[in-house]
Amino acid sequence: MAPSLLPGDLAQAVAVLERGEVLIYPTETFYGLGVDALDEVALARLGALKGRGADKAISVLVSGPAMLDGLCAEIPDLARRLMAAHWPGPLTLALPARAGLPAALISDGCVAVRQSPHPLARQLVSRFGRPVTATSANRAGEPATTTAQAAFAAFDGQCVALDGGATPGGAPSTLVRVRGDNLEILRPGALKLDPP
Repeated sequence: MAPSLLPGDLAQAVAVLERGEVLIYPTETFYGLGVDALDEVALARLGALKGRGADKAISVLVSGPAMLDGLCAEIPDLARRLMAAHWPGPLTLALPARAGLPAALISDGCVAVRQSPHPLARQLVSRFGRPVTATSANRAGEPATTTAQAAFAAFDGQCVALDGGATPGGAPSTLVRVRGDNLEILRPGALKLDPP
């Protein structure tokens, strides 16, 4: 495995995901760890690498409505309005999950989805054609990383890095759960939303 990939080398990055391996990639805040979000074996590999408890669901990046429909049992009108106003952007929406999704993606019956504004992250998901996990590229309990080199070092070179330069860091994405007309802020973050 190469220690890093060139920023424009999306073909190699997609190949990493297709092989079920873990990919480090840039987002609008920090570097993330990506695997095929629908591949149970890849999800288990990601969980073991990160050292994160199975009780914490992993959020995913999507590229469009068709991908979203494959994950969500329903998309409430309120969620559609939030997407129209804030996607692509640092807003993660926890929406009712479709039956049959991997357990690692589900929390309280919901799957957490986002569309990243980072050009490499967006192109990666679009070219791969499936949802990609969006957990931060750090071991559980360690600080999040803002460079591909720091993320690569944090995992002792056990994954491939798509180097998109330094990311701005800051607050993580804002996480809200939407059920019908009800909105619950689960994690305040980079996007400021008024509580309901």
